[in-house]
Amino acid sequence: MISIGSSRTVLHCLLAGGTLCVAFSLPAAAQVKSTETVEHGSSTKQVSVERGEVMYVSGNDVVIKMEDGSLRDFFDVPDSTTITVDGRQLNVHQLKAGMKVEKQTIMTSTPRVITKVETVTGKVWHVAPPSSVILTLEDGTNQTFKIPKGQKFTIDGQETDAFGLKKGMKVSAQRITEVPETVVTHEVRRTGTMPPPPPAPTQDIPVLIVMVPAQAPIQTAAAEPAPTKLPKTASLLPLLGLLGMLSCGLFLASMVIRKIVG
Repeated sequence: MISIGSSRTVLHCLLAGGTLCVAFSLPAAAQVKSTETVEHGSSTKQVSVERGEVMYVSGNDVVIKMEDGSLRDFFDVPDSTTITVDGRQLNVHQLKAGMKVEKQTIMTSTPRVITKVETVTGKVWHVAPPSSVILTLEDGTNQTFKIPKGQKFTIDGQETDAFGLKKGMKVSAQRITEVPETVVTHEVRRTGTMPPPPPAPTQDIPVLIVMVPAQAPIQTAAAEPAPTKLPKTASLLPLLGLLGMLSCGLFLASMVIRKIVG
């Protein structure tokens, strides 16, 4: 964007060897030799930063929550609009809720002055003082030029006005125009960070529970009195065994006695 300031026209009138340099209003149709130079000044920069969080994405529509808590709707975001995330260029379809985004706008203003020099040379063919003169140009064509109001000329050391121009005088007319302007450029940088990953699901880890058996309370039993009767614990089997052994002994003893007697 260019901001145009006021223009300034510098008029030169020189007299050299009978050749008159006069300041005219040069029409576009004239055979004008034109040169242009540009002089730049020091640039100034202004940086504005906007930050927010992506809340909703649908197609080419995005809703962003700004730092001040306000919600801003961006409709029909072009696919060519990209955001740099981790070194990659992402378009609107790759945005996700929870992303942090930042937009930097860098405005650079550079003043400059454009100097334009227009020159035309010819011979006076006809003068209509005080407003115009007709020159025969280098290609042989005639061209009418307007003379600025109050323009003065110097001829043979004498100052005169348009009435002092005569047919046949060789005239060189030059116009210098200086136009100051300011060139303003905008650079937009968009960056972002992906939302943090969701927390990992908790795993079902068995819990080891150690069961400690409760100790029975220790009771001190009182001394029991001795039983008046012995418990009935004996049976008849030992007695029958003993009788059997005695019978066998008696039988063996009788056999031995018989052998001795007989």
